[in-house]
Amino acid sequence: MADSVAAAEAAHPATVGQAVIPLVNRLQDIMARLDGDSAAGVELPQVAAIGGQSSGKSSVLEALVGRDFLPRGPEICTRRPLVLQLVRHSAPEEWGEFLHAPGRRFHDFEHIKREIQSETDKEAGGNKGVSEKQIRLKIFSPNVIDITLVDLPGITRVPVGDQPSDIESRIRTMIMQYIKHPSCIILAVSPANADLANSDALQLARLGDPDGSRTIGVITKLDIMDRGTDARNFLLGNVIPLKLGYVGIVNRSQEDINFNRSIKDALAFEEKFFSTLPAYHGLSQCCGVPQLAKKLNMILLKHITDMLPGLKSRINAQLVAVAKEHAAYGDAAESTAGQGVKLLNILGKYCEAFSSMVEGKNKVSTDQLSGGARIHYIFQSIFVKSLEEVDPCKNISDEDIRTSIQNSGGPKGAMFLPELPFEILVRRQIGRLLDPSLQCAKFIYDELVKISHGCLTSELQKYPILKRRMGESVSNFLRDGLRPAETMITHIIEMEMDYINTSHSSFVGGSKVVELAKHDGLPLRGPTSLSAHKDGIAISSEMQLKSSIENNIQLKSERGQKSRAVFARDATRGATAEQGFQPDTDADIDTEYVWVQVMENPSLDRRGTSAAGGGQKGNSLVGGSLSNMPGPRVLNSLYSMIRLREPPITLKPSENKTDQDRTEIAIVKLLVKSYYDIVRKSIEDAVPKAIMHFLVNHTKRELHNVLIRKLYRENLLDEMLRETDEVLIRRQRIQETLQVLEQAHRTLEEFPLEAEKVEKGYSLSEYTTGLPKLAGLGNRSLS
Repeated sequence: MADSVAAAEAAHPATVGQAVIPLVNRLQDIMARLDGDSAAGVELPQVAAIGGQSSGKSSVLEALVGRDFLPRGPEICTRRPLVLQLVRHSAPEEWGEFLHAPGRRFHDFEHIKREIQSETDKEAGGNKGVSEKQIRLKIFSPNVIDITLVDLPGITRVPVGDQPSDIESRIRTMIMQYIKHPSCIILAVSPANADLANSDALQLARLGDPDGSRTIGVITKLDIMDRGTDARNFLLGNVIPLKLGYVGIVNRSQEDINFNRSIKDALAFEEKFFSTLPAYHGLSQCCGVPQLAKKLNMILLKHITDMLPGLKSRINAQLVAVAKEHAAYGDAAESTAGQGVKLLNILGKYCEAFSSMVEGKNKVSTDQLSGGARIHYIFQSIFVKSLEEVDPCKNISDEDIRTSIQNSGGPKGAMFLPELPFEILVRRQIGRLLDPSLQCAKFIYDELVKISHGCLTSELQKYPILKRRMGESVSNFLRDGLRPAETMITHIIEMEMDYINTSHSSFVGGSKVVELAKHDGLPLRGPTSLSAHKDGIAISSEMQLKSSIENNIQLKSERGQKSRAVFARDATRGATAEQGFQPDTDADIDTEYVWVQVMENPSLDRRGTSAAGGGQKGNSLVGGSLSNMPGPRVLNSLYSMIRLREPPITLKPSENKTDQDRTEIAIVKLLVKSYYDIVRKSIEDAVPKAIMHFLVNHTKRELHNVLIRKLYRENLLDEMLRETDEVLIRRQRIQETLQVLEQAHRTLEEFPLEAEKVEKGYSLSEYTTGLPKLAGLGNRSLS
């Protein structure tokens, strides 16, 4: 048999299958050196065998190899994925090699079986546990076809031994990780003595391959189906259609295994079974292990040929990405001079990245605002908008304005509306602008800190000490820049408060404010005159005087008129005490006034008439009310009893506002609003300029010099450029990944000539399966 195989190889030395499948096998070996994350995205073409527990899956693989080499038993045997590479060669000897034992050949297949069992127990434990870690076995034999298969654990429902309660779910998840990739051919193994319509393997295959374009159905144990039944309809695809069809085989029974019945004898029995059973006549193309081997070989060959162009692209893309990452990590060992150059380069790139993010020259994000755009947003949409929404008179009450007006008059009282209340109130409102201005500077500081954290994150991640020291240096520098910005903002506010420029062209004063007051419907009653001066505005007003205390009282003397004037001003602009003090009633005030007039005018008689006037009616003080007044002795007694009330601790304007009070209040509010708007616009312009000059632009200009002064120390280079253990390990892995991908790339470069041979139409039917030739089966072709 070996001689016939060698003759076939000599006749067809450049057969496509002899080159393409070994090519993928080499790629399998190369990519196996990578971990799962590094190999992600490079799924190589392979065949995965899936099935339920005791479905005969292991027997199918042993039949393809022609040797017993897999652990057997009544319970779950395949507990780790076994990647089986079959390599056909011309030498007569057979052996196996494990990836975990390089250079060691296993010529005894019983030793291979024990090694599989030992490696399984090492990872999954000795009590039926399951592991996802692969075992990779390569078998060299002249009796096999070039193919790679993955034997996956069988689906089990009831946990046994150390298996977790969700063992079924875990195994299904493990299987899906293989069969979900378009590069995987699914070998769905189902026993014929079970309900094929509910096969676990076919159900899982449908999940991973919904249209059935990558699934080959294998029906095992056809010889033990119920008497009178057969699998013909399944093999023809009439029950569950599969584009790649079905193959039926006859397995060795457990009795055959126990009695060491050879696979060659089992194949002879299988050939006899299919040839003698009428139900399978005419189905030779889908019956028997040799047909399964040929079918697998042809399907895998075509699948590889279809997948290789895309595989090349994916490997090239990953090679570029890994090479870029490797360049970013650089070399680990460097001289002191090299470390200094690296540090300067890092600092320079960092400052460039910082300036680019502030200026908006970095990669523009489409998800959210970043860098300088956020600074602009804070200035315009937060700071300016917040100031514009402030009502300068919202926290100024009418009582505050009246109090300030009366206080500014001092002991004499104010004849004109003074400027002092306006200046006091407008300074208070200007002072309110300090806090939001300082908050704006703090917001910009926070944004600059965020920008600094986002610069060169990937490169600085390798050097945690350098990253920490740079962060501290940048934060301290930004904090130092914030202080002069805050000082300047404070000076700007103080300058506005120190000089109230009422000559500003936009300030509404003098007659303009009166016109505005009239336009707003404010009451302007009584004689009021406004005179505008260069340095301010003075408002003159006459207080309306009461005509008399009583209709019947006549005031004769000049002193009496002065008393009436004082009384009239107090009555119209009186004061109230906060501690429950209430002013005297009109009757009390009139009586006291009358008594005072009597005492100061001896010419008045008891009837209230002048002695010289002969008792004329017009001279009567109270219209006859004095006729009942007591004599001089009693009057002296009453006069000696008058006591002045002590002034209350706290005095506030009377709650009763006159029209004149309302006019003055409205005018002051208009003046405050007008000047506040002038200052607000000035602040909205000056504060962002101060922040940009002292904080943002100063940082951009001086950050590089500061970092060099703080960090460029020869004695600190080793410490700052010391990498973490994770980085060292990651660099090593990247270097290994790069080497693997470069090797895979070189291997794929060997394929173009073979692709041309496929296009020229090499006959695959001439490629021998390598299995023993049996009468009636060895030369049959697929139809």
